[in-house]
Amino acid sequence: MIVFKNNIRNKLIVLLLLITIIPFGTSIIVTYLYTKESLRDQSIQENVNLLYQGKINMESYLRDLNHFTFSFYSNPEFMNYLRRDQIGDYVSRGVVHNVMHSLLYSEESVYRASMSIVKHQEMLTVSKRSAIFYSELVDLKQIRSYKRASENPANLYIEPLNEFNRFTIHRAFRDVPSDRILAYVSLEVRPNKINELSRFLYHGESEEFYILNQDGQFIYQSDIGFNGQEELGWKDRLLESEEESGTIAWTDQAFDGVMVYDTVSEAAGSWILVKRIPNTTLYESAYSVVMINIFFGVVGLALVVLATFFVSFRITSPLRVLVQNIKQVEKGNMKVQFRSLGNDEIGLLGDRFKSMIEKINQLINREYKLELENKTNQLKVLHSQVNPHFLYNTLQSIGTMALKSKVPEIYSSLTDLSQIMRYSMNMEEDIVPLVKEVNYTKAYMLLQKQRFGDQLEFVIDIDEAALDIHVPKMILQPIIENYFKHGFDSRDGIGKVNLTCKRSDRCLLVTIHDNGPGVSVERLQQIDQHLKADRHLGDYGSNIGLRNVYARLNLYYAGKALFKLENHTNGGLLVTMELPLEMEGEIHESDYRG
Repeated sequence: MIVFKNNIRNKLIVLLLLITIIPFGTSIIVTYLYTKESLRDQSIQENVNLLYQGKINMESYLRDLNHFTFSFYSNPEFMNYLRRDQIGDYVSRGVVHNVMHSLLYSEESVYRASMSIVKHQEMLTVSKRSAIFYSELVDLKQIRSYKRASENPANLYIEPLNEFNRFTIHRAFRDVPSDRILAYVSLEVRPNKINELSRFLYHGESEEFYILNQDGQFIYQSDIGFNGQEELGWKDRLLESEEESGTIAWTDQAFDGVMVYDTVSEAAGSWILVKRIPNTTLYESAYSVVMINIFFGVVGLALVVLATFFVSFRITSPLRVLVQNIKQVEKGNMKVQFRSLGNDEIGLLGDRFKSMIEKINQLINREYKLELENKTNQLKVLHSQVNPHFLYNTLQSIGTMALKSKVPEIYSSLTDLSQIMRYSMNMEEDIVPLVKEVNYTKAYMLLQKQRFGDQLEFVIDIDEAALDIHVPKMILQPIIENYFKHGFDSRDGIGKVNLTCKRSDRCLLVTIHDNGPGVSVERLQQIDQHLKADRHLGDYGSNIGLRNVYARLNLYYAGKALFKLENHTNGGLLVTMELPLEMEGEIHESDYRG
């Protein structure tokens, strides 16, 4: 837990997740709730519109059935027959028969037609399976259906389904413009058309549909309807409603949803069309839309999470690289293991870290310089044990004796040796003009020439423009001396050494080439690693001269000097030095105090 709290990457991930998941998740929830209610209202409105259209179709069909009875008013013979006090002759009977048959075949769904004539007190009945037959009319007041029709402002009453699954339309036929009733016309109709129109108004697998008359009796009910044990409180609620259409939320043990209802016109029987829609159906489309939204929301959320991890890793990875390098520095590895961390603030921090490590390395080099000074001081102590003036005077006396003995070679050699000792034992100078370094090297070569005679040749080619350039002391002789230690005895023919110093606009180029056997590639790599190894100067055995030159060049030129060893194309070893024209600070070794 502590690691988690202290880890900036984990903090950043948690922060980014919080500022993305909370608003995103809230948006999904709000969208779900809004979409759910919006689609529910939209679904209810669509059902209201559908039910209204169904009502129009129902009214149109019922009006068509009633329209045939209105055509009687345009038949004068039939009207006269109804107004007579007594039954007419055979011809009049024929008119009635034609009217009855026209009623029977007025519509395909009509199964039986009957007419009760008030003045004649008789009833005529005809069906598609029987001819017209007459019967005596009973007391009209006892016929409930006729009474309901006469009391209805539209002179209409529709009786619900009977035991034969047929409903009956009763119409009171009045002697217009008077209010006197001439007859009652009844049409027993199969509900085929009603069923067909109803099936377009609901989904049989999930919704309920009913047609009620004003008495609460069912004209039609869907396949999925109430069972015998279900409470019908919803039906009473509809019948008590003063509105002809609307929606009612209803919940009981068997149903939880919304009821949409509409009422056909009074002229069409005032039927009530009821559609009961469960909430599961209402919300089904909402669930589908919400699931799609949730799917895309989850996908978007996953992308946000991935982007969060990517951004957090992108931001914190450079910091982790910095931390790793800091740990390496703590272990003593001063080499920076990364290049650039970018152009932002973290990249700037990385650049500053690299600059800091470089400065630390410079300070470490200064510490090496201090150690070199300690070595120099130790050497001075040793030198102080022998009086240099005594040596110079002794050599001069020996040289005078050589001249008196007529041996000039000895005098020349002593002169060169004296020059060498005077140059090397002068502790006041650490930086000298190139001409002094070259003269010292030349004196050394003359001594070697005196020693090996014709077996040694050397060439010193110095650019006059380079003679005044200041260089560290003792950087040429140790390299040439290395040839006499390791290459002179293994040469082919006469030993040769070439020293060249050239000046350019940016540096002093120094090359030293000998004709020794050269060095193998593996040995060159070992020497290169040996020179750059992070060890004290006193631990380098036979390569102490080369190491000393390499270390002092890095010290004075702050690592900007080039020191390279390679095999020459014509044989032998080639040592190349490129020295900047100006040294870093021109610090004197013996003056350095940390």
